[in-house]
Parts: sequence; structure tokens; C-alpha cells
Amino acid sequence: MNDFPWLTILIVIPLLGAVATAALPAGHRLELPKQVALGTSVLTLALSVVMSFGYELDGGFQFTEDHTWIKAFGAHYALGVDGLGLLMVLLTTVLVPIVIGASWYDADPGATLKLDDEASTTRHTKAFFAWALALEALSIAVFSATDVFLFYVAFEATLIPAYFLVGGFGGNLRRKAAVKFLIYQLAGGLVMLASVIGLYVVSAGRGTPSYLFTDLQGITIDPGTQKWLFIGFFVAFAIKAPLFPVHTWLPDTTEQATTGTSVLLVCILDKIGAYGMLRFCLGLLPDGSQWATPVVITLAVISIVYGSLVALGQDDILRLFGFMSVSHFGLIVLGIFLLTSQGGSGAVLYMVNHGLSTAALFLVAGFLIKRRGTASIRAMGGVEKVAPVLGGLFLVFCLAALSLPGLSPFVSEILVIIAAFQHQWWVGAIVVTVIVTTAWYLLWMYQRTMTGPELIGGRAAETRDLDRREVGTLAPLFVGLIVFGFFPMPLLKVINPFVDDTLQHVGVHDPAPTVAIAPAQPGSTQGGQQ
Repeated sequence: MNDFPWLTILIVIPLLGAVATAALPAGHRLELPKQVALGTSVLTLALSVVMSFGYELDGGFQFTEDHTWIKAFGAHYALGVDGLGLLMVLLTTVLVPIVIGASWYDADPGATLKLDDEASTTRHTKAFFAWALALEALSIAVFSATDVFLFYVAFEATLIPAYFLVGGFGGNLRRKAAVKFLIYQLAGGLVMLASVIGLYVVSAGRGTPSYLFTDLQGITIDPGTQKWLFIGFFVAFAIKAPLFPVHTWLPDTTEQATTGTSVLLVCILDKIGAYGMLRFCLGLLPDGSQWATPVVITLAVISIVYGSLVALGQDDILRLFGFMSVSHFGLIVLGIFLLTSQGGSGAVLYMVNHGLSTAALFLVAGFLIKRRGTASIRAMGGVEKVAPVLGGLFLVFCLAALSLPGLSPFVSEILVIIAAFQHQWWVGAIVVTVIVTTAWYLLWMYQRTMTGPELIGGRAAETRDLDRREVGTLAPLFVGLIVFGFFPMPLLKVINPFVDDTLQHVGVHDPAPTVAIAPAQPGSTQGGQQ
């Protein structure tokens, strides 16, 4: 089963689906591109699930492929997934069909989203779904690339569909948000390119140049060089994550993009930042990672606090979710750079759980905004009385985002908190305090939008409850939050071997527990025997 080119097929199928969707002739039925895109994404999901059943725990990189690409550079078309890569590929293939189903009418000509005082915009149906499939294919390529040069090419290529999804569909300031998004990402990619070239120089100096991850791990890079290479990689990944102070593109993007696009960016594309920190910063540059750990932890704590405090003052729901994600990504980065098994496992698990809970929040908020005609929190109220299913699901997803026990984000968050207290008590105390702040702004938002006087007249008629299609798109996310909240071990069994291998490569160990020993009493031994 490992000899079958699973990962290449998972990349090619959505790419072909994107081409087929975009190439549909004029005059086709409006439903046809949606059906092609949904069928392609469901097929990709099915194949990824079948592939995952063949994954062996503690097996390192599996489903590997390796073909010489650019011999002079030492670049290879090399693919493979370990525990981290497998979960990110599965998260991608799960979320894309959900987004396509939830965005079924968002790209129709004349469709509107987030109606404000300015004129609404039209969308081209084929383009939206074709770009979504293209982004899926390139994201899978990023998460499965085991050659640094191939990773960089796919990393930069994801910007193409993301830019057109943000700039072509959404609010009236979407083009400005798309340009800001692109400038930030290109700047990060340019800095990372310097480190990619630096790895070539290092490997060429040791003999045959190679960008293969396994070859680079076997090369001893002096600590001074590692520091410079780490900076190049980390800056790009911090922008992608995003981490304070290079986060400002995210709230602008979530405010202007469609909710389906926001899910693709926040729950899939932004995970590349945390993925890169684990794979390349810790995996290839252990000395550089340990050198930068105090600064990174400080930036992560600032992101956690800053994102939470700024979210308190937001009136736009989607912008609030953007700042909430800044805070949550800070928690993920903190878990990574605490350099303990609890922190690392919690961070990777949070990458999965954040994808589920935040995707659910964005999508249900999108359904609400289309009904109310605004994203302003102060302009809503009383929705749960006329749309109880919408209100109930919105409450569950808010509770998941604030890490209520019994829902899957709680498990990941408590692991990071334990690691934070082991590192420094005040770091753990700050994280716990921010949990209270998160509960404050999410429950405040829910109260303002869902409770209050019952809607009457035309407002009640316009605010209908969720239909079967909308409930169907949210149901898998709801089930995932419940199942992994009570039974996270299937995910942790995949995550823990990867984290242990990474920490072993970095050369760190979990801190030993401190146990107070009472002074020995006269006439007794230290073990208490008479």
C-alpha cells in the first residue's frame, strides 16, 4: 500500500477538478460547476481516508515518493507524510467539501454577502469553486512535500488561488484586503527564500547538494548559521500563522472575504505557518530554535493577550473571529516552542481542533449574516427565538472556541497550559487569564446576537432557520468536536510519535517532576523503614 502514489493522486485529482470546473462551456447549468467541485472534493476525501488506514504508527515518513526534479539544485519531487503531515492532509480534505457545500449559493451571479450601505458585488460561480479546489491541491502538496525546494514552490503557489478568492469574492473592500494579504505573504516568502538558498549552500559545502528533508537532517550545521537560517524560515511562518506583530492582514481578510474563503485561509492555509515551525525550524535547525525560544515565547504570549483584548472591542463578527484566531495561533506557537511533549502534542492537536471549531464558527456566522443582512453585532438580537437550530449550533461552536470541557479544543488547550506552567508559572497564569477573556467576548457576542426581544413582522420571516443543506455542512464539524472532546486518543496516537521524534532531534527532554522530600526522622531510614 505504501508503494501506491497516494499523495500524488491526492494532489492531481483536485487540480484536474479545478481545471474541469473552470473549463465548463458557457451556457451550462448554474449547478454544474458546484456539482463537479463537490464530487471532486468528496473523491479526494474518500481517497485520503483510505490512505490513512494504511498508516502505521511510529513509522516515520510513509507513502513516500522520490523522483529527481532539478539535479543541479539537488531538488526532488519528494512526498511523504508522518503523523503531522497526515493530520494536516486529512484536515484539508475534510474541510474543503464542507466549504463547498456551505458556499453553494455564495458565488452565484447576483448573490450577496454582508450587505452594507454600499452596493453588493456579483460573483462568478466557476471561478470560486475552481480556485477552492486549486487551493486544496496546493495545500496537500505543502503538507506532504519532503523536499525543501518543492515545499517552497508549493508554499508560494498557494498565494495564487488565495489571492483570487479574497479579491474576487466578498465585501466591498475585498481588493484592498487581498493586496494587503499578498504583500505580507510575498514579503515572508522572500525572506524564506534566503534561507532556502542558505540550505543549498550548506548542503553543497558538505558534498552533493540536496534539498531532501532526510538528507538535511543528517547534516551538522554550525549554531551561528542555524540562527540566520532560523530567522528566514521563522519570519515567513510567523506571517503565515499569523503571529504578533505581523498579524494585521488576518482580521482585514476575514472581515472582507466570504466565510467559505475565511475557512480555507484560517483553518487550512494558516496552519502552514505552525506546520513549518515544527517541520523546518525544529526539525532542521534545533540549535537555532533553542536560541530563539525566549523571544518566540514572548511573541506568542503577546499574541494570545493582544488578540483576546482587541476582540473584546469588535462589532463585526467576522473581524472578531479574526482576532480570536490571532490569540489561538499564539497558543499553538507557544505550545510548539515550550519544547515539551505536552506542549508539542497540545499544539498539534490544537491545529486540528482549531480547524474544526473555527470553521464551524465562520460558517454558522455566514449563515446568520446572510439572513440578517449585516455582520454588525449591535444590529442583531433575538435570533434564537425564530431560528433555534441556528442559535443552538452557534452556542455549541462558541463553547468549543472557548474550550469548554467535553469539546475537543479543551484537550489541546489543557495540554498547552500544563506545559506553560512547567515552563514558568506566570506564563501559565497569563494563558489561564486569557481563557476567561475569551469566554467573555464570545458569550457577550452570543448574547447580543441571539438573545433579546423576539423578532416580529418581516424581520422574523427573513431570519429563517437553517435548512437541511446548511445543517448537513455543519454536522460533521459538530460530531468531530464531540467525539474528539471525549475520545482524543486516536489523534494523540498519531501525534505523539511525531512529537517525540522532533524533541529527540532538538535534543530536549521533558522536565522531571519536582517532589518534596520530608526530612528523615531520627531512628528511621530515608525510605521510612524502622
